[in-house]
Amino acid sequence: MDYLLLLVGIGLLYAGGESLVRGAANLGRRLGLSPMVIGLTIVSMGTSSPELAASLAGVFKGAPAVAMGNIIGSNIANLSLVLGVTGAIWPLTIAARFIRREVPFMLLTSALVFPIVWDGQVSRLEGGLLLAILVVYLMRLLWRRAPERAGVSAEFDEALGDRWRSVGVSLTMVIAGVGLLVVGAHFLILGAVGLARALGVGERVIGLTIVAFGTSLPELASSLVAAARKEGDIVIGNLIGSNVFNILFILGATAVARPLMIVEPIWLDLTVMMMVSLVVWRCFGTGSRLSRAEAIGLVVGYCTYVIALFIWK
Repeated sequence: MDYLLLLVGIGLLYAGGESLVRGAANLGRRLGLSPMVIGLTIVSMGTSSPELAASLAGVFKGAPAVAMGNIIGSNIANLSLVLGVTGAIWPLTIAARFIRREVPFMLLTSALVFPIVWDGQVSRLEGGLLLAILVVYLMRLLWRRAPERAGVSAEFDEALGDRWRSVGVSLTMVIAGVGLLVVGAHFLILGAVGLARALGVGERVIGLTIVAFGTSLPELASSLVAAARKEGDIVIGNLIGSNVFNILFILGATAVARPLMIVEPIWLDLTVMMMVSLVVWRCFGTGSRLSRAEAIGLVVGYCTYVIALFIWK
């Protein structure tokens, strides 16, 4: 039954995330937002919505370790598994200067988690601080963005346009997506907690692996499609934006809703998250290409990390 609940929850989260992303992206285009801003904000927030639903469900159902593990594990999975798999399919090249500038900010948000969890909890005040930083980040994206080459804008527009949808249809997709996310998160947390108890592993490990993988499916699906089209800017823009939102939005909103207690050690996991972020910054911050060998190395690193989690559970 736990496995069934997990599968149903993951399926509903995926469907809800996709519906929310498509509807919100089209609304953004109708409001006059550029495709690149939509990719780093609306799409990233939409693909992070399963993480938000799962984390909120975790804290309200008495599983804070699942909630925290989900946030950290999703960030690790995004920049190792998802980026690695897509890069292995096609070596990724970034043309957008706009995106490369966001990588250092992702590093800063990742480093910010360390002092926040130092006292063993994330308070409402700290959650509010993260949300305030998010607001400043969004304002900077909207008001101080630099123009990009026409080819880059066309790439984003082709992937995220969908201008044929009416406002009514887009709003319906957003509302339906939110509903599916709520129901899916309920099933996912029930299944995850039950599975952790049955396997004799901590809720932290389940959150870092199974739950994180399930909530990262929207990022994986959208990245695979973009990689098949050789749209490297879509891939990395979505993943960088999702990691920023996971910390500033998901962790912030979860802590504001209910202070998040750190009930299991997470320092090693935070260190892994930071190391993966540094590796990606090294690849894209000083260059513009992720080779197939580097991508495969990211996947191998992720698999090694997951195996180690279950061995030293």
